[in-house]
Amino acid sequence: MTKIELKAFRRILESRQNELGSGNRNREGLAIETSPDQLDRIQHASDRDCAMDNLERRSKRLREVRTALRRIDAGRFGVCVGCEENIDPKRLAALPWASSCIACQEAADRGQETSRSGMDALLVIAV
Repeated sequence: MTKIELKAFRRILESRQNELGSGNRNREGLAIETSPDQLDRIQHASDRDCAMDNLERRSKRLREVRTALRRIDAGRFGVCVGCEENIDPKRLAALPWASSCIACQEAADRGQETSRSGMDALLVIAV
C-alpha cells in the first residue's frame, strides 16, 4: 500500500474517530424516567435499551477505528490479523477499520479459528 493511500485511510479513520468520539458524550437517552403510566414506563425502557445498544455499537466501532489507526502506525494496516494476507482494497474502501480479510471474518462469524493452513482447508472445502 502506498503512502498516499495510507494517508487517505488515516484521514478517513481520524474523521470517523472524531465523529464517533463526539457522539459518545450524549447519554441523555440513558436517563431513567419514571411515569405512573405503565405504557409510558415500557416505552421509556424500550427507548433506553435502544440508546444503550446504539452507545455500545458506537463504542465498539470507535475501538475498531482506533485499532486501525494503531495498525497504520505499526505498518500492519491492510494485513489480515487471522491469515496475515493482504486485505482486499475494496473491503478496506468499504470498511477502513477492517482487521480481517473476508474469509477470516466469515470464519470468525461462524466461530471458527483460522490460520494460513486453516485457510487452505477452507478453500478445499469451498471447492
